[in-house]
Formats: sequence, structure tokens, C-alpha cells
Amino acid sequence: MPDRPPAPLEVLPVGGLGEVAAGDDLATLLAGAAPWLADGDIVVVTSKIVSKAEGRLVNVPADPAGREAARAAAIAAETVREVARRGRTRIVQTRHGLVLASAGVDTSNVPGDTLALLPLDPDASARRLRSGLLDKLGVDVAVLITDTMGRAWRVGLVDVAIGAAGLAPLRDHRGEQDGYGNGLEMTVVADADQVASAAELVKGKVAGVPVAVVRGLSGAGGEDGPGAAALVRPSDEDMFALGTAEATAAGARGAVFARRSVRTFAPDPVDHALIRGAVAAALTAPAPHHTVPWRFVHVASPAVRATLLAAMRDAWIADLREDGFSEDAISRRVHRGDLLWHAPELVVPCLVRGGAHPYPDLRRADAERTMFNVAMGAGVQNFLVALAAEGVGSCWISSTMFCPDVVRDVLALPVEWEPMGSVAIGYPASDPNPRPPREVGDHLVVR
Repeated sequence: MPDRPPAPLEVLPVGGLGEVAAGDDLATLLAGAAPWLADGDIVVVTSKIVSKAEGRLVNVPADPAGREAARAAAIAAETVREVARRGRTRIVQTRHGLVLASAGVDTSNVPGDTLALLPLDPDASARRLRSGLLDKLGVDVAVLITDTMGRAWRVGLVDVAIGAAGLAPLRDHRGEQDGYGNGLEMTVVADADQVASAAELVKGKVAGVPVAVVRGLSGAGGEDGPGAAALVRPSDEDMFALGTAEATAAGARGAVFARRSVRTFAPDPVDHALIRGAVAAALTAPAPHHTVPWRFVHVASPAVRATLLAAMRDAWIADLREDGFSEDAISRRVHRGDLLWHAPELVVPCLVRGGAHPYPDLRRADAERTMFNVAMGAGVQNFLVALAAEGVGSCWISSTMFCPDVVRDVLALPVEWEPMGSVAIGYPASDPNPRPPREVGDHLVVR
């Protein structure tokens, strides 16, 4: 005899909750907003209001740079493992076992000076809310706590269950047969996630409805169950952990080809930790005699940068006047350096030849100098490629090499530090035009 067809489901929005603040009793608020709850209902609650009620909010500076620094710190504190990174996007694993962007640290639907963190224990939050609704209304409901996630290989976001009580999060059909008599060997359905996504259709992201009720699904109520923790795939079954070497190799090649000279930057601040990481990559470049001849001066102070660039501009103008250029021609040439003023960050790479070997003859002395210059170029290239791997644009300009004394004076650098250009740094204002790969042709000679 065939199974009875499933009953229709209803998805009902819950309005009238108002703004939730730290210390609020969510069960009391929900009982007041939805006194019509019935046994077997599934109450689906956006994690944001749970975080607010539980005080999982972080106050941050209002300025963009301070806000971004506080956000990065919050993500780091919530992260137990970084899974992937591209530009400013970090995919990480949280203490809950969840793998998602930015550790769930969120800036939406909170004041501009606030960040929201995920609840400490969403399953425990779901159990408390379920118990509270039973106490307030006498109803046996299930509760899901939800958050938004992206999905590998799929565009778009969906709501998923990160906390659950009173509903089996998984429906296991393994060992059963389908309508054609085929054995089901791998069919485990994530019911809690499907209910979470259905509820989002009436909650939305901008409608201000953080709670919905799904009615008509059998199996809700009774024991609390294993919680949404059962939905986290064990690490030994995680096939996305495979192919790391291939992904790393592809990422490295991609970063090399992605390195472009960016001359127009977006105003977004660049996390100084990314610059520090790029310097760390630069220090892995090959260098003569086991030396580390690179120094990178991050001109982070706007006042110091303005002083440096003004002094460099004056020196350039003086050189051009001595060369006999007209004032119009000088103005056009000097205008080329404007991007150093407009880039969010500026770094001056310097070469220190302290480990160079002395030679009495010009031939070997010149070769030794060239060897260090080649190492300097390798270090700068590592620096630029490391920035490109993080989605950060850059442009190396030779400017400081033509006025080293001016640079050393303004930046208070030792006399043995040789400025080797400037690097303008920032996120590109627009995606660079595609650049077709160059044919190797005569650039590779085989003997």
C-alpha cells in the first residue's frame, strides 16, 4: 500500500517583536507576538536576535578603518581554522564547527558602531527557547536557530540551521528502497536546513521579520534531539579538504598572473596585516650570501606621506628645470606621480647591502652589486604577488630611486638604506581588463 501523500505545509511570519536588546527574554517576546503557536509547530529564529538577547555584540569605532580593524580582530577571535581566503573574504571554521564566511561576524541589522557575533552555543539557545515557550504557552514546539551561508559550487546564499531542538535535523533513508526497488545507500536529507530555507522566504533579509513558523511537518516536538551539531560533517569525511596541493599551486600561478600595475584605487582601507603578510612573503625571496637585504618602510602616517611626496615632487621639479623642460612639460610629467598621493597605502622598499663581499677589481665589484639588485627585484616581486593573492592592487614606481637623500631625510632612514622605488597599495577601483597570456617565443632560448 503506498504511503499517504504528505500534508501541505504553511510558513507563517511572526511580526510585532520589536527591537531585541541584551538581556531580553526571547520566550516572553515570542509568546506575546505569537500566542497562536500550536503543538508541532517549528519556530525558526534568525540567529541575530538570539545574539542580541544574549549580548553577543561588539562595539566598534565608527570610522571605516577602525571598524574594519575591529571586524578583522573579531573574525580572528571566532576562528579556529582558516579554510580559504580571497581578497578580503575569509572562509573559516568556527568553534561550533561551522564553515562560513567571516566566522559569522555580521554588520547587518545592527547599529553602525556594532558587530554581531554568532551565539556561543546555538543548540543550547534553541533548547532554552523551546523550554521557555512550553512554560509560557504550554505548547510543544520545535525551535531552529538559523544563519545565512554560501555553498560550494553554487551562487547565492541560503539560510541553514545552526541550532535545533525538538526536530531531528537529519532524515536517514539509507537501507530503504525507492519506488523502483532501488536500494538507497547515501540518502540522508538535511530537514533542519530545508525548514530554515523555507522560513527565510517569509522572513527575508530586509523585511525586519526575524521569526517564522513552519506548520504541518510531522516529527516536530518530543525530545530535544541531537541539535544542529549533527549537521556538521566530520573532518574525516570532508572531501573538500582534498586537493590542497593542487589548489595551492593553482592559487600561486593565479596570483602571479593577477599581479597588475593598478593606478586607480578604491577608497576602502587596506588591513595593515595584509601588508605585513606581503612583507613576510618578500623575505622568502632568494638573496646573496644568506643575507636578508630587504627593508620595507610603510609610510602609514598621512602627514609623513604628504611631507615625503611634496619633498620628492620639489626635487623632481628642480631636476626637470635643470634639464631645460618648460613649465607646462614639467606640470604634465609631475602629474604622473599623483597616484602616490591617492593610493590608500604607500610602502618604500629599500636595499641594504651590508652582507655584500668587497672586491678590489671593478668587474667583480660590479657583479656583486648587480647580484644584490637582482635580489631586491625578487623581493619586490614577491611583495607585489603576495598582495595580488589577497586581491590587493599595487603599482611599483621608481620615484624614490632618483632622490634617495630626500627620502632618507624625511623618513629618518640610515644612510646605508637605498630606496628602491615606491609601491602604491589599495583595492582596485575596477577590475583590470583581461590580459591574454604572452607567447614565450624567443623569450626562452634552449641550448
